[in-house]
Amino acid sequence: ISVPVQYNYREYGGANDGATVNSLNIQPVIPFSLNADWNVITRTIVPLIDRQDFPVAAMNESGLGDIVASQFFSPKAPTARGWIWGAGPAELLPTATDEALGGEKWGLGPTAVALKQTGPWTVGLLTSHIWSVAGDDDRDDISTTSLQPFLSYTTKTHTTVGVVAGI
Repeated sequence: ISVPVQYNYREYGGANDGATVNSLNIQPVIPFSLNADWNVITRTIVPLIDRQDFPVAAMNESGLGDIVASQFFSPKAPTARGWIWGAGPAELLPTATDEALGGEKWGLGPTAVALKQTGPWTVGLLTSHIWSVAGDDDRDDISTTSLQPFLSYTTKTHTTVGVVAGI
């Protein structure tokens, strides 16, 4: 079990000059044993969002964003070359506490992860695509791809230093 926390800061220019969005993503990862050969690993992204200084006052909000829940079905043993992988569904849940913080749509799509651990190093890629499947007809449909390469190093005292990039 791990609970990664990711902080993102965005500052805008142009028509939204000076506007900012701060988000804190709490991402618990919990493995469950299915049988002697397979695990299911859950990953839930709970975003806490603060949007400020947008020209339209209705967009200046703070609260909970839409939650993304993923389940990865993964073999317990790595491949012959040492790769660990998992694949399964990802769900978008319209949990935002304000319409400015979420899409007001339900979504569904595939997700997959692959990683390799060599000594203290871990390198991998997590990817998903979500399409909206229901929700507020007045809001735009959702079709979003996420590619998240990662690299981490664990020291002898078990401190992990990592780099995650999102696209």
